[in-house]
Amino acid sequence: MGETPAVRDHVETASGLLLRRWAGLDALPVMSAFADPLMRGQSEEAIDSRDAAERWISGWTERWDAGSAFAFAVVDGGGVVLGNVAVGAVDRRHATGWVSYWTTSAARGRGVASQACRALARWAFDDAELFRLELGHRVNNPASCRVAAAAGFAVEGLQRQKLEYDDVRYDVELHARLASDEEPSVR
Repeated sequence: MGETPAVRDHVETASGLLLRRWAGLDALPVMSAFADPLMRGQSEEAIDSRDAAERWISGWTERWDAGSAFAFAVVDGGGVVLGNVAVGAVDRRHATGWVSYWTTSAARGRGVASQACRALARWAFDDAELFRLELGHRVNNPASCRVAAAAGFAVEGLQRQKLEYDDVRYDVELHARLASDEEPSVR
């Protein structure tokens, strides 16, 4: 099994976005992001206090240090947090990982998630030495599907009734991108 390689803790994009490790100073922006009703269910714990936000950040820090997951705050040129992109469930034996992302309500519809996801994928292939990245989204979330497609993730299939929210089961569309895939064109 491969060891975790040394990885960069920040990535600059051509569009001016910066991906950087989450830090303690981000607790208030994290708490604000999770106050959005669309973010409900995006964390195992409700992020409804500064302490909860700090635990969320600390959890990512621990997983980063262990080499099992890597999360980046997506910030604009002024340092404003616009979202999160992460690769988790890193399996060194098979060089795979699971991609997730979210944006703040102010950043939605601006291509932030797609740009950040493209940059994260390149980082995961080049720095973290992964070969295959997967992601999934509920089929009733077309915006997330557009992000996946714009970031070069091909549709691979449907996972029937994989997720449950409020006693309702949802199908999930699975996407994947390989290190050997062509780089997606910037839209």
